[in-house]
Amino acid sequence: MHPRTEEFQSRAADRHGFAVEPHEFPEGTKTAEDAAEAVGCPVAAIASAIAVDADGELVVCVTSGANRVSMDAVAQLRGVDADTVGMADPDRVAEVLGWSIGGVPPFCHDNEVPVYVDETLTDHEEVWAAGGTPQAVFPIAPDRLVALSGGTVAAFAE
Repeated sequence: MHPRTEEFQSRAADRHGFAVEPHEFPEGTKTAEDAAEAVGCPVAAIASAIAVDADGELVVCVTSGANRVSMDAVAQLRGVDADTVGMADPDRVAEVLGWSIGGVPPFCHDNEVPVYVDETLTDHEEVWAAGGTPQAVFPIAPDRLVALSGGTVAAFAE
């Protein structure tokens, strides 16, 4: 198992008492389509953690792989001007969250940040999220994902 996946697994157990069951794919699961194909689930059941910069604040939007994050919706959720919202810088993501883009899990970040969970993910019994690397994903019930991430279920898809 990749050391970063082991680290996520350990953090989830220590912080939340949650036993992560990672599935690693050497070919990678960088995109929602790749992840869905690898695990054999619909793209809509992939929980992609997208880091967004909202007026200087890093925000994690856990969105369905079938959706795209609406920056206007994130601006409304954060109460900031839409012109100040965009994709976060990869270096800042690694610095603040402790994970690299493509492997950002929905919880167990280095620093506490606001987390929003795409309301459409709650339509599934199980979703799959990144487990610390672009090659690792793990299954989780959406309500558990919301609870462990401290996230707010919201409509922010384009």
